[in-house]
Amino acid sequence: MCAAAPHPPRSGGSGGRMVTRQLGRAAAAAAAAAAAAIRSRAHSTAPVPSKSSRKGKKVNVLYDSLEGGIAEKEETDSKKLKWEPGNWRQQLENIREMRRNKDAPVDQMGAEKCFDSSAPPEVMRYQVLLSLMLSSQTKDQVTSAAMLRLREHGLTVDNVLQTDDVTLGQLIYPVGFWKNKVKYIKQTTAILKQQYGSDIPSTVKELVNLPGVGPKMAHLVMDIAWNNVTGIGVDTHVHRISNRLKWAKKETKTPEETRVALEDWLPRDLWSEINWLLVGFGQQICLPVNPRCRECLNRHICPAAKRC
Repeated sequence: MCAAAPHPPRSGGSGGRMVTRQLGRAAAAAAAAAAAAIRSRAHSTAPVPSKSSRKGKKVNVLYDSLEGGIAEKEETDSKKLKWEPGNWRQQLENIREMRRNKDAPVDQMGAEKCFDSSAPPEVMRYQVLLSLMLSSQTKDQVTSAAMLRLREHGLTVDNVLQTDDVTLGQLIYPVGFWKNKVKYIKQTTAILKQQYGSDIPSTVKELVNLPGVGPKMAHLVMDIAWNNVTGIGVDTHVHRISNRLKWAKKETKTPEETRVALEDWLPRDLWSEINWLLVGFGQQICLPVNPRCRECLNRHICPAAKRC
């Protein structure tokens, strides 16, 4: 008789429960080992930054951001805080009021009044240039009289070149340094004939290269003759008054230093007007010696008023 095949153990018996617990522990151990291996591989390929390095990275980014912000803020603040003298707008308005009548010598005999407005444009520009060359270290009354004599003689490039030095000296005397000015006028006029077709240069750089022509003259020529404001014309009046009003960060020693200081803060739309205003003001009120402070509308807001 054949033997019967044995039956598998029933799960409900004690032997079945033991086998099940052993299998469960083995599976759990295998899963734990697999997880550990995964973690080990992750640590070996991409190490996690230390706590201190993580903080350092964040701080660097923060500093970069702050530095950029501070730089932009400083640039903005510098534009907002651009230096300008105190009370200058009120001082300027007061000077305009004092110059309202336009009765100073410069108003009647300045460079803008000395040329022949009916002459051809190139002749008119030449006359503007010569009037400014003559005006250096010379009162407007003397310059105007000399220009009148020159115009009666014939104030053109060709006529001046044909005039001998003695006659030219007699025509411009007694302007300041008249002998030097005879030489400069002849040299400059010859250059204009040869290089500019009897006209005058149209840039400051070319004008200051002419004998006897400085920055003040060049900027005024550009304004009056070419209707192009390139800078402030600073003479002794503008130089003196600007320092008295403290219209420069520090005291300036020369008219050219004053020009640079004024152009640094004065709005460009005032550059043309400021010369005319201050020259007449200096001729009538803010005199070089014994200025008439009691008559000045700025006497209470002028830094120099107490010393006058």
